[in-house]
Amino acid sequence: MSVQYQITGAAATEIAASVEAGVRSGELAPGRTLPPVRKLAADLGVAPGTVASAYRRLRERGVVETGGRAGTFVRQRSAFTPVGTLTVPAGVRDLVSGEPDPALLPDLSLLRGKVEISGGNYRDGGPCPDLLDLARDRFAADGVRGELTVASGALDAFERGLAARLEPGDTIAIEEPTWASGRDLLLAAGYQVAPIAIDGEGPLPGQLDTALASGARAFILTSRGQNPTGATVSAERAQQLRDVIARHRGVFVIEDDHWAELSQTPLHFVADAADRWMFVRSVSKPYGPDLRTALVAADADTKARVQGRMALGHGWVSRLLQHFVIAAWTDDGVAETIRRAGRTYVERQTALREALAARGIATWGTSGLNLWVPVADETAAVVSLRDAGYAVAPGRGFSFHGDQGIRVSTARLEPDAAPAVADAIAYASGPAAPPV
Repeated sequence: MSVQYQITGAAATEIAASVEAGVRSGELAPGRTLPPVRKLAADLGVAPGTVASAYRRLRERGVVETGGRAGTFVRQRSAFTPVGTLTVPAGVRDLVSGEPDPALLPDLSLLRGKVEISGGNYRDGGPCPDLLDLARDRFAADGVRGELTVASGALDAFERGLAARLEPGDTIAIEEPTWASGRDLLLAAGYQVAPIAIDGEGPLPGQLDTALASGARAFILTSRGQNPTGATVSAERAQQLRDVIARHRGVFVIEDDHWAELSQTPLHFVADAADRWMFVRSVSKPYGPDLRTALVAADADTKARVQGRMALGHGWVSRLLQHFVIAAWTDDGVAETIRRAGRTYVERQTALREALAARGIATWGTSGLNLWVPVADETAAVVSLRDAGYAVAPGRGFSFHGDQGIRVSTARLEPDAAPAVADAIAYASGPAAPPV
């Protein structure tokens, strides 16, 4: 640990606060190992149990994690980690960011003439009825029915739904490997997580059953375009998951369908197998990350809790944003742009998946912006690919079990470039076990 930062405190809360302050300032950088419990206890003149309690608080808040012999170290991301800007070196191709291709997003400025802009007031705030009507029809076409509301993006919906149903310390079953931002939100909010392995068809039912039987109170799954793998829940897997959930009716299920209109594969709905559920469809991937809006379907009680709590806080999602979504959903030109984008993303992902398969490397992705490639040594693979001119994401940011892998974003990878990228990945990956 850096000698420039000294952890202080006489009580567990004070020690934890001192570590959080170091992480927030950047003096305790991500990956930095904290002192062993007994050494820090001796340095501070406190009982080892006091330090152990502080470290436990920090783990529950998602600030640190424990890696066996590696000790306790600062997480790569937490609510207290300074947020930096992803920088890809000059001359290196960006296969790391996982962002939508800006060239495939609709030009929302062309919709301004169709957007209702008014001063508004506090009394009439809330979800726009016209937007809910449009969402109801779109959801029904995919077999999703429930009470509807609006949130400020997927993570906002997750946080509000979980706060309505769970308490800090409760356990949530989530996919492994998983979406890093969602996991970090859960840990920062004080929830425990139970990783559920996935394959190309979604979460494994047996592992979900075990987690729910062991006390997990919620389950979060991704319908299509799972990040980081690109997996899609199949019809057979959806039914298997529904059967498991039906045996544990008290579980709260959140289903994330962020790929939505971009998907070239049908939705196989899972969430409403539970009595308490939420289905979340963000508009960020098809229409742009700045359009921070998600449509939410839920059971009546969960919807009432989420919307009621929102009314006591910031009130509602901006009516301007809601009207931009209405304009986008009712514009024929935008609809064609989205259809073209969906086809293009599939072509790009398929080109790399098939190029890797031709080189003996199996991947899962059939939708979304990414592929997950198992490797023997992810650090060596990332460095090798960088030297070859490609930036990819190391798997440790997505995995609980430390599975060695890399996430390759295909969002801006033209199909004719896929063979060269596959060659570089094959050289960098080394021998590794294929996906289970």
